[in-house]
Amino acid sequence: MNIRNLAFIAAAVFSVSCAPKAPETSQTGGAATAAAVTADTKETNQNMDILKDPSKATEKAPETFKVKFNTTKGDFTLEVTRAWSPLGADRFYNLVKAGYFTDIAFFRVIEGFMVQFGIHGTPEIASAWKGARIQDDPVKQSNAPGYISYAMAGPNTRTTQLFINFGNNASLDSMGFSPFGKIVDGMSVVNSIYSGYGEGAPRGMGPDQGLVQLQGNAYLKKDFPKMDYIRSAALLN
Repeated sequence: MNIRNLAFIAAAVFSVSCAPKAPETSQTGGAATAAAVTADTKETNQNMDILKDPSKATEKAPETFKVKFNTTKGDFTLEVTRAWSPLGADRFYNLVKAGYFTDIAFFRVIEGFMVQFGIHGTPEIASAWKGARIQDDPVKQSNAPGYISYAMAGPNTRTTQLFINFGNNASLDSMGFSPFGKIVDGMSVVNSIYSGYGEGAPRGMGPDQGLVQLQGNAYLKKDFPKMDYIRSAALLN
């Protein structure tokens, strides 16, 4: 694994703490772009009570469950196996049920490596979850193509940021990145997510994670108009 590619470990969560506050823009994002949930899914209304207070996201996930993502590039389905990474699966289940994944940007896409997402487009909600860390899970599955794990910045720092592996990233296994699910349908959609911005600032031309935290989708939609988004995510029946 290229050392440059592994740089996201340190940047994934904590970069916002040292970023200067930037001026607001008039561009706005929002849940209005979310597509209607198809008939084979459970409705994904946003639960603002939970979205603004992560301490209320306490449900235990089923042993296995599937989530259908509707994105600006099409749909893909993720299957979660709780035994692989119980705490990670529980957090993800609660996020989906609360409607967290509504108008969420794929803000870091590196060809052959991974696609990263999970910072909420509304700064108030992003701020609420930034410090809502969960403990690590033992690594039971490898970071193979199509498998999903949490981004982190050291031990016990997982929050809401996730990445889907494009390539075989088994070198991440020994670093504590614990997959909790895998893509079972639509990997071609994941592979087609716009990657032209590449690595994030300051190493690359992509978004500054600090500004994503502070300004949310307003910043992304103004300065990175080609970026792809999750419109909605819903539990399958």
